Amino acid sequence: MHLIRVLPLFLICSLVWSQQLVINELDPDSPSTDTAEFIELKSESANFSTDGFILVFFNGSSSGGDSSYLVIDLNGYTTDNNGLLVVGASEVFPYPQVLVADNIIQNGADAVGIYQAQVDDFPEGTLATTTNLIDALVYGTNDAVDADLLALMGETNQYNDNGTNSNPRSIQRFVDGSNNETYNAATPTPRRENDGSGIEINPLSITVNNTQYTEGETFDITITAETNVTSDVIFNLDLSNFGFNSSDFTGNTSLTIPNGGNTVSTTITLVNDSDDEGDEVLRIRFVDVIEPIVPGNNNVEIRVIDDDFTVAPWGTPVNPTFNQVQSTQPSGYYDSLDALADAALRQALQDIIANPNEVRAQTYADVIDILKEADQNPENSNQVWLVYSEEGRPKLDLQTGSNNTGKWNREHTYPRSRGGFDDIEEDEIADGIDVFWTTEADSLRHGNSDAHALRAADAAENSSRGNQHYGQYVGPTGTLGSFRGDVARSVLYMEIRYNGLEVVNGFPDTIGQLGDLATLLDWHRNDPPDDYEMNRNNIVYQWQRNRNPFIDQPLLVEYIWGNNVGDTWFQSLSVEDYIESKIRVYPVPTKGKVYISGLSSDTDIKVYSSDGKLVKQLKDFTQPLELNLAQGLYILKLRKGNSVVTRKLIIQ
Repeated sequence: MHLIRVLPLFLICSLVWSQQLVINELDPDSPSTDTAEFIELKSESANFSTDGFILVFFNGSSSGGDSSYLVIDLNGYTTDNNGLLVVGASEVFPYPQVLVADNIIQNGADAVGIYQAQVDDFPEGTLATTTNLIDALVYGTNDAVDADLLALMGETNQYNDNGTNSNPRSIQRFVDGSNNETYNAATPTPRRENDGSGIEINPLSITVNNTQYTEGETFDITITAETNVTSDVIFNLDLSNFGFNSSDFTGNTSLTIPNGGNTVSTTITLVNDSDDEGDEVLRIRFVDVIEPIVPGNNNVEIRVIDDDFTVAPWGTPVNPTFNQVQSTQPSGYYDSLDALADAALRQALQDIIANPNEVRAQTYADVIDILKEADQNPENSNQVWLVYSEEGRPKLDLQTGSNNTGKWNREHTYPRSRGGFDDIEEDEIADGIDVFWTTEADSLRHGNSDAHALRAADAAENSSRGNQHYGQYVGPTGTLGSFRGDVARSVLYMEIRYNGLEVVNGFPDTIGQLGDLATLLDWHRNDPPDDYEMNRNNIVYQWQRNRNPFIDQPLLVEYIWGNNVGDTWFQSLSVEDYIESKIRVYPVPTKGKVYISGLSSDTDIKVYSSDGKLVKQLKDFTQPLELNLAQGLYILKLRKGNSVVTRKLIIQ
């Protein structure tokens, strides 16, 4: 009789664990921040190797087509003493054994499956399947039931997360005394058994007072256990991260929480060296804690400000300089344009900047590295200069998640949706300057990563601009518009560089067209190329082996779109005839305060009344110029060496 009773129980248990690995808990939507999403797996035995398993996430939306959007390789991981393995985002507590990006798990109706397969078996867009499926969960966050996805995954129930900010929920697996399996929504319990059983863990939390310090300063790291420890807990911290290493700080990182206690602190001093390393981020993480002690949080980041930044000899776009940065164009680069006009001139120019034997295309990920150099703030080498908002922003503040506040990202001056180009999977790989695609005039897709038309921009302002045409979009209120000539030349470059693009008058809805041409010509004429833009052109040329000709030869714009269309181009006209237009006085009219772009420090400024009397002379000036003159019409005479430029000025 005993054998008859034991055998059925053994069979039931075997059936429950025939999968080896099951989905034990899922929180696909941590409301508000989406930084605490996770999936928890459970194995029948503790410390189970997940080699050979993968997690595949499927998009059940109409656009997703019940196909895969994310695959996570579980090779190299093991479940813990309770048989649990948490795959989660940065704010999951206790900290996940497998870290994934924030906000990467979609809300639903979607599905996730454990497969005994290889990552390559599920390229992005693979239709959901039961082939090699170990366990699956179809879920939603108050979504309609996706019957097709249920069928594809071999499931009959779609479970609802139904969490809120004040009442977070996760979908949890429960098994009763009769081995009946159910899923319910309850308060999340990552890395703890859903029913409260199992070996109790004791998470350690890292705290610091601030998230930013300057070289030479000290700060304390405090480690606190959730409950008092029952024996000495000895562990090490690691602060290294990319360029930041043990040479950049002093302080003890081998720590002990004494028996009966729950906390320990250490003081770290940041080394103040003379190297221009740029701002860095140290990352505090546990190296060797042993269960039941586990990390509560981890990879806590602190920004280390380097005060050894460099300042370039040229100005920012709002305080421009000219003729200090020389073009690095090869000798004879534009010679083939001479004596040409109209379509022949256009074609010859395209033959230069889209030459498949010379020009290279980099990935969209490479553009980040290009912009960090090309858009470097002349006043602080640790920052990028932001187009539109006209300010510096730390290079470290690149947007990497959904939060765009205070971040910068890559702005397409020729919007992707207007141009009809987009990225591909290979664009996500930053493979460096020496790995590239060959490209030609018909390679429109490469417009997505063409650095001549990509700029560092405030992420929120980039979102506000959207895909508006220029003229519709004129920049943020209160800025000087120093970007206008720059973006004009970048989008005009795109028309010549890629077949299928055109800058036109008005605000068209046709794919491939961008407006407004009249506005952009005006911007080009009133904001000529400066040293910042020339330096940028030189750097992009190093990567792409082509240049923006409208920076090197700004008068070319008139011969292709402007006042000289139909005239024969000769290179000798390009620089000398354009010198005078580099001087811009604004605002006009003014109440007495003006800016003058295109000046160098040795320019002599004289102000004459309308009847020719000298009323003011300025040397060693600073911008803006405070003229303190009565209302009326005045003439500014600007002299540098033998060159003299005059401008009218109206004071209200």
